[in-house]
Amino acid sequence: MLDIRRIRLEPDVIKELLARRGEDVSKIDELLALDVERRKVMTESETRKAEQNRIGPQIAQRRKAGEDTSDLMAASTELKSLLVGLEEKVRELDGQQEALLGKLPNTPLPDVTAGGEDKAIILTEPSRAIRDFAFEPKAHWDLLGSLGLTDAERAVKLAGSGFVLYTGMGNRLQRALIAMMLDKHTSNHGYTEVGVPYVLSRESITASGHIVKFVDEMYHDEVSDLFFVPTSEPAMVNIFRDEILSGDDLPIKLVAHTPCWRREAGAAGKDTRGLQRVHQFDKVELFRYVRPEDSESALAEMTQDACNILDDLEIPWRLLGLAAGDIAFSAAKTIDIEAWSPGVGKWLEVSSASCCTDFQSRRAKIRFRPEPGAKPEFVHLLNASGLALPRVVAAFLETHQQEDGSIRVPAALQPYLSGMTVLEAGQTRWPA
Repeated sequence: MLDIRRIRLEPDVIKELLARRGEDVSKIDELLALDVERRKVMTESETRKAEQNRIGPQIAQRRKAGEDTSDLMAASTELKSLLVGLEEKVRELDGQQEALLGKLPNTPLPDVTAGGEDKAIILTEPSRAIRDFAFEPKAHWDLLGSLGLTDAERAVKLAGSGFVLYTGMGNRLQRALIAMMLDKHTSNHGYTEVGVPYVLSRESITASGHIVKFVDEMYHDEVSDLFFVPTSEPAMVNIFRDEILSGDDLPIKLVAHTPCWRREAGAAGKDTRGLQRVHQFDKVELFRYVRPEDSESALAEMTQDACNILDDLEIPWRLLGLAAGDIAFSAAKTIDIEAWSPGVGKWLEVSSASCCTDFQSRRAKIRFRPEPGAKPEFVHLLNASGLALPRVVAAFLETHQQEDGSIRVPAALQPYLSGMTVLEAGQTRWPA
């Protein structure tokens, strides 16, 4: 949530930044007009309270002197009635202001370009040479079938399109990749692993900002009013909700693995083959609570932490700086990590690393004291996929496929597959 004081002080700056995202900046004028009315009513309420406070001693003095107090009592009764109305009006305006503020996205950082998806900037060259195949590389959906890693037809029978049934070595590969990522992030990168609930309350997804733009994409249990996690980011936002942390505790670096559910309603017919876009998938998520002055360096570190996984898997990657109109609602800056998928013949997004500044912490009321006794400040929150499994699996299979249809296993992954060096047909026993 944006700070109303900042909007009051810098309305033109806020408008310019939101315009970069393609937002309707007239919302700022509406918000400021509402804020002026709210503060006017609050001032009147305080004035009336002061009047009422002066009447009390006057009534006491007259009673002590045996004088008539009926006029003062009538004035006091009228003031009480007026104050009830003013306080109710303040609550009404507070609600309207909070609702308007809640619909405004975060402002992009100064180095984020204006525009939409087509304005993204390629930030790096590929991390390693793109493999030159001596044969025509297959797409991962063909490899999944020929190696018996998934059963597409029976997956549809279970849950419909957009879901995956991993079989035998296919599911073992998933587990191996997840374990490798978690071990790397905890042992090498210094994150603390957490196991979060797979469902979240409405209060939690409101605090993280997901309810505004993402709610239609989330799976929802209406009876309990719980939302299946679209990623563990909103869960990790809320771990320290309504708390004041010690500056000595920062940074807090968390990593979690969860299945994730997304309807992908707006992506019908787009990249739906294989594992490119599915409704349920596994993901390892990185999350940080940091001091404001450390958020820029934290974003760079988290991005590199995710890239290190691709380096271990010997998959080429590149970084993409998203434009303001393409970053998430709560983000102020986002860097996408894309992996090269030779069978599909394109770069696939496998991670988004985002700095959300104090936007989510303001909503969730998460603060810290820079030093003992100091005034609490809002922490900065950051998130990054470390990594999302489906497209990593796709890029992994396509990158390391051999002419005979087998898959070479990179050295870093071999310990998680009992030393296996090759994935090949026949390793999974499964009915035809």
